[in-house]
Formats: sequence, structure tokens, C-alpha cells
Amino acid sequence: MGRGTWSWIVPDGLWEIAEPLIPPDRVRPQGGGTPNTPDETLFAAIVYVLVSGCAWRALPPCFGVSKSTAHRRFLIWSRAGVWGRLHEAVLHRLDDAGLVDMTRAVLDSAHVRAPKGGELTGPSPVDRGKPGSKMHVLSDQNGLPLLVGLSAANTHDCQALKPMVIGLQTRHDPHRGRYFKPQRLHADKAYDQPVLRKWLWGKHIGVRIARKGIESSERLGRHRWVIERTMSWLTGYRRLTHRYERDPRNYLAFLGLAAAICCYKRLIRLTT
Repeated sequence: MGRGTWSWIVPDGLWEIAEPLIPPDRVRPQGGGTPNTPDETLFAAIVYVLVSGCAWRALPPCFGVSKSTAHRRFLIWSRAGVWGRLHEAVLHRLDDAGLVDMTRAVLDSAHVRAPKGGELTGPSPVDRGKPGSKMHVLSDQNGLPLLVGLSAANTHDCQALKPMVIGLQTRHDPHRGRYFKPQRLHADKAYDQPVLRKWLWGKHIGVRIARKGIESSERLGRHRWVIERTMSWLTGYRRLTHRYERDPRNYLAFLGLAAAICCYKRLIRLTT
């Protein structure tokens, strides 16, 4: 079948950003597989798995690619860091268009069931001790997912704050005058730790974290609601609603791809 059969699954223009990031395919001397399958088709098949949540073996025949080929290429591209670099490339385009608002950043997490277990899973305190993970998301003031992370379900939310803020700083590009440093950080009471407040102040980041027993999280809700919407965007990709990947790198790869698509859709909506 032709490209038009599945082209609807990939937003127009996203492949043009992703293509330069794809590592060259290695020739397999043993033969086998589908060596002539275009990278664009494999990219669309991976996006389809993310959106639909289907198993690799359930890929529709319209892609013309075997499940093993699609899954193998997903693993190769994931280990090469394609999805994180795609997310970063889209964020840079948003920043160039003046659409990234760093006056505030918002941090939150969401529970994800992990029925197959694996690394970075643990008994969930909100799901009767069943194995699960936590999805961590740091967004700008408008809810654009700037950085995503993963931890075990029994890991306290506050332990993710430093890694997420430090991870955001790695996206700095001083040569282009690009600095992803928030002026203020908004979070709920789960992140209310004196050591974290002091650490943020040391980085000259304003602290807008609800204090336990003193103020309600609702007061900060007028700024924090955007992260709830962002979580809804991400969990709309059905592969993310449950973690079926035992290797956390594979779930993070899907999460990074979903964040890139969310940002790209916002870019298209606001620039066309």
C-alpha cells in the first residue's frame, strides 16, 4: 500500500525534523528482515504504536513492515537518543518563535501501572501496592513539556525535583542565546522540603511550592492547572497509560516521543 494509507498518523512536517537525527542503517550480512523499508515508514509505525497502544505484533499490514523490524529499529533509535534530540529540536523551534515562556515552570508527576515489573518499578502507594512507576513532567508556563522523567512508584516526588531542574539546564545553548532557566518553579506540597527550597534559591529560581499545613495547593492552582492538562495530553497516547516495557529506557523513549509530538502540535497550531 502507498504512503497515503498511513501518513495521517505522523503530523505534517515532523518527519522532516526527525530525518536528520536518524542514524544510518547498518547492513545485515545475514540478510533477513526488510532492509528496503524506508526510515519514514518505520518512523510512522513507531508513532502508530505510541498512539494506538497496540503490541508490536499487532502492527497493521498497511505499513508493510514486520513487527521484528519495527521493534528492532525502535530499540536502535532509542539507544541512539533520537527521541530526546527530536524533542529538543522541536523545543528550539518553539523558542526561536518566542513560544517558550520561562517566567514560570511547573513540575508534577503521575502514576503509571507497570504490570510486567522491571527496573524503576515499585509498590504503588496509590494502587494497593501493585507494581508501578511515576511519570515526571516539567513544563513551561503554558504547559509545554520541557523535560520528562521516570521513577519507581514508591519513590517520593521530591526526589525528582533536582534531577529534572538539572536536566533542563542541559538544554542551554549559550552560543545561540538559548537559556531554559525558569524564573519561578511551581509545585504542590509533595515537593515542600526546606533543602529543596534552599537549593532552588541558590540557583536564583523563585519558589512557588505550597507549604504543608500553612497554605492550600488550590491557591497555586491558577498556575499549576497547565501541568494537569499536559499530563492529559501525554496519557492520551495509549502506549503511555500502562508501562508494558520492562526496560525503563523503552518507556522513556515513548514518553520522549510523545512530548516531542505534543510540542510540535503546539508549534503548528501557533505558527500557521
